[in-house]
Amino acid sequence: MTQHLSSSPTSQSVAVLMGGTSSERSVSLSSGKAVTAALKEAGHHVHALDVGPDITTTIAALKACRPTVVFNALHGPGGEDGAIQGVLEWLGLPYTHSGILASAIAMNKATTRMALQAAGLPVAEGCLITPAALIDHAPLPAPYVLKPVAEGSSVGVHILHQDDESTRRTIAESWTYGPQILAERFIPGRELTVAVLGDTPLAVTEILPQEGGGFYDFAAKYQANGSRHIIPAPLPASITERALALACQAHHALGCKGASRTDYRYDEQTHQLVILEVNTQPGMTATSLLPEQATARGVSYPQLCDWLIKDALGQASPLTLTSLPSTHTA
Repeated sequence: MTQHLSSSPTSQSVAVLMGGTSSERSVSLSSGKAVTAALKEAGHHVHALDVGPDITTTIAALKACRPTVVFNALHGPGGEDGAIQGVLEWLGLPYTHSGILASAIAMNKATTRMALQAAGLPVAEGCLITPAALIDHAPLPAPYVLKPVAEGSSVGVHILHQDDESTRRTIAESWTYGPQILAERFIPGRELTVAVLGDTPLAVTEILPQEGGGFYDFAAKYQANGSRHIIPAPLPASITERALALACQAHHALGCKGASRTDYRYDEQTHQLVILEVNTQPGMTATSLLPEQATARGVSYPQLCDWLIKDALGQASPLTLTSLPSTHTA
């Protein structure tokens, strides 16, 4: 069985934005370089722009190269929080991925939680706490997770399996990610993710960090051999279907466009599937999950990049997706 997305062979002048000033700059540079090569392979005229702290320099570079469309390969604050999207809207340039509002909502984990809860989607119990309050008391019964409100790639994430005042104090006194900390109940189980292109969920991937099978942190995500990915994940059919459906629902609840990726924890003991976050700028590095799922569905990396710019231009035409083998468990 096949499904269809859309694509077109028409050549475009594309500006690829990469780099930025966030903690994910190195990841964005890797994404941007890979995207640049793929778009050239797909026949497009590509301008690679390294975005720095002076936005006027970026604006001048965009005006100079006069692209017909922008491929946003930026990650983190400034790149996926609505800021660069606002600049591109002001310049009248179509761009890949989500718009201003969806980007701003999804980048802020607290507002993402509210939007998902309002849509009836499952999230972990959680609350916001200040660093000072964290020193004073535990935000939740252990085990729990502490996260920056507006960072990606697991930057600044701490898992406290036991409540320890000394550990809380150390985290609070070294906190550099803003005035609030998001605390969420730790969900045991398996790490899953589903990428969505347009309105189509691609696959369920299980992520197995190589170092002891623990937390899927920055190193596990981006270092060579940092994690192992199983596509499709060996799951009960009902859980696979639910994960695919929830990813589409989350994509629409936040108003995402183009591509998104929804990350989950799946507790096999309770059959609980909980959304951890929705990423509106999924990584595009060699080890990234979206390109990997697209490849598993018969879409090459250049085809994926081409589809994203055509989607940004509203010029997409059918693209065939191949079926995945069944790996359903009881």
